Amino acid sequence: MEKILVTGSSGFIGMHLCKSLLEDGYQVVGIDNMNDYYDPALKEARLKELYLYDNFKFVKADISDYPSVETAFKDFEPEKVVNLAAQAGVRYSLENPQAYIQSNVVGFMNILECCRHHQVKGLIYASSSSVYGGNEKIPFSIDDSVDRPISIYAASKISNELMAHTYSHLYGLHTTGLRFFTVYGPWGRPDMAMYIFTEKISNDLPIPVFNYGKMQRDFTYINDIIDGVKASIDKNFFCEIFNLGNNRCEYLMDMIALIEQSLGKKAEMNLMDIQPGDVKKTFA
Repeated sequence: MEKILVTGSSGFIGMHLCKSLLEDGYQVVGIDNMNDYYDPALKEARLKELYLYDNFKFVKADISDYPSVETAFKDFEPEKVVNLAAQAGVRYSLENPQAYIQSNVVGFMNILECCRHHQVKGLIYASSSSVYGGNEKIPFSIDDSVDRPISIYAASKISNELMAHTYSHLYGLHTTGLRFFTVYGPWGRPDMAMYIFTEKISNDLPIPVFNYGKMQRDFTYINDIIDGVKASIDKNFFCEIFNLGNNRCEYLMDMIALIEQSLGKKAEMNLMDIQPGDVKKTFA
């Protein structure tokens, strides 16, 4: 079986991908800096799940640190690479834009360079539905223009797509960019709305509801995302970008109603204007 290097391996999507690949018999090395953007204990718990597999190795490293990434590539000699390491979150990019450039741009550059110099057969990398910005054409298509991002997070992901295209053109590197649409499921990130809402409603605290609840999202279950990533690993396209979504969008208020129903509690809502950087609707 192929050797696959997965960055962001202790993250939500990264852990699920590694686990699936390990169960299929791949040799997997995970890279993660285990940062404290959210509780590192959750990342440690995910990593513990991966350590149950003999075909898994872990390197604690930040992809923005080139020597560390170079050493991991040299020691493991991966045939394919999946880059899921990134500073996530649209709203946090308003507070700490430097973190997004360091991880999402400098870090991705390091991954590209290591893929180039270590004869990697294919790079699959995470992009985001955020690249569509305030696009009003529904559903979003990979043929739509993405030259008007409305957050630094989105801008960093667009830069990844352009950088990957350049490396495919210059060096023949096979690259596949996957625009993820609002991924949810077990082991999810605690900064996502459904987890924030569930915790606050459980504790009788008000929930922040932006754009007065007039928001829609294309929620995509984690297993479907993993299927898409693994298909991209197998196909190893030369230079492509795909949307990975559910192909339907749900109203935010409907999601809140489902949480209320599950908890047997009514939410106290703090209705607010839309936040800078947020989009009103996503639809793959």
